[in-house]
Amino acid sequence: MIVPMRWVLSTLLVLVWLGLGGLGGSYTGKLTDVVENDNAAFLPDSAEATEVLALQRQFNENEVVPAIVVIERPGGLEPQDERYLDAQARALTGVDGVVGPPVPDVSRDGEAAQLVVSISGAGNPGDVVEQVRADLEKGRPDGLTVLVAGPAAQIADLVEAFGGIDGLLLLVAGGVVVLILIVVYRSPVLPLVVVISAVLALGAASMIVYFLADSDTLTLNGQSQGILFILVFGAATDYALLLVSRFREQLREHDDRFVAIRSAWRGTVEPIAASAGTVVLGVLCLLFSDLNSNQGLGPVAAIGIGAALLASLTFLPAALALLGRAAFWPFRPVPGSTRPEHDGLWGRIAALVGRRPRLIWIVTTLVLLVGVAFLPQLKASGTAQSDLFLTEVDSTAGQEVLSRHFAGGSGAPAVVVANAGEAQRVLAASEVEGVDRAAIVGEKDGHVLIQAILADPPDSEAALSTVERMRESVRAVDGADAKVGGASAIQLDTQTAAAHDRTLIIPIVLVVIFAVLALLLRALLAPLLLIATVVLSFAATMGVSALVFNHLLGFPGADPAIPLFGFIFLVALGIDYNIFLMTRVREESLVTDTRTGTLRGLTVTGGVITSAGVVLAATFAALAVIPVLFLAQIAFIVAFGVLLDTIIVRSLLVPALTVDIGPKIWWPAKLSRSRR
Repeated sequence: MIVPMRWVLSTLLVLVWLGLGGLGGSYTGKLTDVVENDNAAFLPDSAEATEVLALQRQFNENEVVPAIVVIERPGGLEPQDERYLDAQARALTGVDGVVGPPVPDVSRDGEAAQLVVSISGAGNPGDVVEQVRADLEKGRPDGLTVLVAGPAAQIADLVEAFGGIDGLLLLVAGGVVVLILIVVYRSPVLPLVVVISAVLALGAASMIVYFLADSDTLTLNGQSQGILFILVFGAATDYALLLVSRFREQLREHDDRFVAIRSAWRGTVEPIAASAGTVVLGVLCLLFSDLNSNQGLGPVAAIGIGAALLASLTFLPAALALLGRAAFWPFRPVPGSTRPEHDGLWGRIAALVGRRPRLIWIVTTLVLLVGVAFLPQLKASGTAQSDLFLTEVDSTAGQEVLSRHFAGGSGAPAVVVANAGEAQRVLAASEVEGVDRAAIVGEKDGHVLIQAILADPPDSEAALSTVERMRESVRAVDGADAKVGGASAIQLDTQTAAAHDRTLIIPIVLVVIFAVLALLLRALLAPLLLIATVVLSFAATMGVSALVFNHLLGFPGADPAIPLFGFIFLVALGIDYNIFLMTRVREESLVTDTRTGTLRGLTVTGGVITSAGVVLAATFAALAVIPVLFLAQIAFIVAFGVLLDTIIVRSLLVPALTVDIGPKIWWPAKLSRSRR
């Protein structure tokens, strides 16, 4: 018996993907090895803080990251506490990665003491901090609080917070996808196939990202890693839902499973490819960012979407062809059976849109504008580094202890580098309001190095304001060419670059998406309307998010990059669902008319697009399991925004506008009827 070639090809395609997945899957867990979570690594070369870091190497070839050991005993330190600290200072000198001997410093009130531990930046400061924390537990006197704070400790705590990405996050996201798919298709087989497709795509993407990050071709941080996982799962599932839905339609029209999958593939390849292309181009606009972290996220996300697209258009159709109707067991589609969606919820919604289109788009627009009204309440000017964590961590608790007993900037001073000939004038100019004390600590090759201890914690808004005053003051010294860096300056420059990115990249994304839609729909008016509806949905989402963050969750604020990331994901992903809808509307309109085609397109795509939106919202919501403020906010913004876009914009606003405008929606083109 000769096995037909289509069976052979489908089997080979599945086996190749399984082999690739087995190879790439191991790299999913290895991504943590190439992650960088140090803010200094994300700044552009042109940032003032970056320039200062380069100049500092003249004074010390070994780049160091400070960690601050702080001890506290209310009522006053006891002799045994000070002996313990002296012993730890000697012991820490021998720890691999610690540069120079730390010197104990007792607070004026006698209730606390600190050790500033300089850790080499050449390796992984987080690993050294974990070793230091373990060693500090040895011989700790009873009742003595011992904590490690400072920039190196924050890196260690970030690494620990992101430690659940390759385990807990994938487990939650995968479980949510399986549960939703079982509800949607009432089949135990199909969810397994879709999840396998997503896992294979993630393995392929992880392998590529690993090698690029390992070779320093791109920068990967914990946030980008988490977003990669979620994007691949969400996008692969969305594309799968579109293909599976069309496959089920075709199985009702064709006896042959291979004819059905070929027809389904041809009917969905254009919208799926256009959707993926839109997201890829959208995230690649992050390459225009000043921040290296954003520049890294662009290609990381693009690689993830590309892998999801490839798996959805190759592995998944091959697997579905081999399974045939068994994929939908126990509710297998029978040839000649009627489409249930025409008599269901979406048939009734389409009828409603057809009866009162103008009323529906006016009412939905007003509802969205209510959310937009709260947009000015969004606080996205930045937060303290200690506010990054949603759980209690040592670096935050340690900084609070330091602030009670020492100048807030102890251990992480601001750094001024200037021409040596103006050293004294620059020193005097450095002592602005908010500086506890400043001193010259080095002079070499015609440059002077000044350290300024700030009165406020280095990650606080007050410290950032002090840095701004320092920069303004030292720049006024003629001939000094003075520059201000340090931990606070790094955070300030990061926030400034993020605000710049938001202003630059958002217009670029809009132009790129408009071009894609114009080519796909062969029209100009329809793309403009679709983009306008998605931007309106984005603005409403950010307004609602402001209310939730400020009054329900009590967040201290948001990173300046939050609006940009929310825009990138919501506009690019929100356009996806409009692409899915409008390509089907155009297809149906070619054989009927715009009104009928719109209502029919809404009817047949309503269920699958809503399911896709729910899946994507749920997968992004899974980011909230990582206890980091930025990811929790992105999780809510994208999850809520996708649901808003799916339920209101794509289901009501867009089809109502299309019906009300009529054939002019395709301007300047005119649709000519064709026969199927």
